[in-house]
Amino acid sequence: MLDGEPAALSDEELLDRLQRAAFDYFVENVNPKNGLVADTSRPNSPASIAVVGFGLSCYPIGVERGWMTRAAAVELTLATLRFFHGSEQGNGDDVTGHKGFYYHFLDMHTGRRVWRCELSMVDTALLIAGVLVAGTYFSQNNDHEREIRDLAEALYKRVDWRWAQGSTPTLRQGWKPKSGFLHYGWEGYNEATILYVLSMASPDSPSSDDSYAGWTATYQWENIYGYDVLYGGPLFMHQFSHAWIDFQGIRDAFMREKNSDYFENSRRSTYLHRDYARHNPYDYGGYSDNLWGLSAGDGPGGFRASVERRPHRFSGYAARGAPFGPDDGTIAPWSYPASLPFAPEICLPALRHLLDRYPGVVSNFRLPSGFNPTLANRRKFGRDGWVSEGHYGLDQGITVMMIENHRSRLLWTLMRSNQHIRRGLLKAGFTGGWLAQPLRDGSDAA
Repeated sequence: MLDGEPAALSDEELLDRLQRAAFDYFVENVNPKNGLVADTSRPNSPASIAVVGFGLSCYPIGVERGWMTRAAAVELTLATLRFFHGSEQGNGDDVTGHKGFYYHFLDMHTGRRVWRCELSMVDTALLIAGVLVAGTYFSQNNDHEREIRDLAEALYKRVDWRWAQGSTPTLRQGWKPKSGFLHYGWEGYNEATILYVLSMASPDSPSSDDSYAGWTATYQWENIYGYDVLYGGPLFMHQFSHAWIDFQGIRDAFMREKNSDYFENSRRSTYLHRDYARHNPYDYGGYSDNLWGLSAGDGPGGFRASVERRPHRFSGYAARGAPFGPDDGTIAPWSYPASLPFAPEICLPALRHLLDRYPGVVSNFRLPSGFNPTLANRRKFGRDGWVSEGHYGLDQGITVMMIENHRSRLLWTLMRSNQHIRRGLLKAGFTGGWLAQPLRDGSDAA
């Protein structure tokens, strides 16, 4: 339930409440001894290395917004970087990482691999992106902030990106100690742009110069509801890399050919989701101009039920997408703040509609991973339908970061000045816009 009346709040006040509620997830779910952040707020959840990367990116926002002192942010950031720098690497089972990469999920206390999960290339990239935010933001000339900068550089340089290609032109998605690389790579547009930018920029062990072109060769350009878009079904694919990199006005070879850029592509994709909800091909409950947004997130679980006399299967955690599915009527409300920089004119009304029409879905301004209004008033579900229990760190992190990019462009400004981000973009073939401007210190990152 909500504390206060959202309708009485200005847009700025509303975003402040939502952003602060999401930021507090990291304060509440971090182990201060090692900086590991729980994947979810559910009991006994392990840490997610991607969520740690989001947390490292959120602490500077907390400092700038007055929600955390700089000293507290430095202490927590140092605990995190020291843990990863000192954690055990190797090709065995009971370690934290290998070749500078880290296992997707780690025990919150020991920091060791859990669930026999994979060594994750993209989640390591999301972690390293947060590490670089820390190394860029904490720029003061004192021992602690110098140590943050030194550790950030050391952690980034340790990642063996070339090894992660295996024998393929593109990066692999994961690796396990007994079976080796997972038997699939990256195909089609998704959240991996940050992975390729970081891998190509590495000063010591970069991915091959043609790795990014190898990935973009698998892209799928579509015309959907009148929008020319580079297709990626779930909205998170159009948000995650954008949390760190300002793609507005810069183009790679693919986008130069299409006379577009990835920022514009995310804007069109956001509208596409809105229009998909207008069409509502499966007659799910609540879908409208102001209730849309399919992404990766929690779901009501594996069961079948009829909707408007049509049988449907409802999933648990899944990557839902529009318009080609999957879709079981489960909305990801955090999609609205996460797409705010691209299309505030439709995201803000959607947020207000959610808070007004479904107040029971939001807990003190913290958005859930998902809710399904089609299941409203059914047995086992409440008046608003199914609502995800607990909260997910990825959802809360992207909420904090993209609201901040909408409000102040803080992360975009920081990462524009990071030599590794700039070098990776240039090596991937991006040109124009802010990339044509020199670094603040006048150096050339190419």
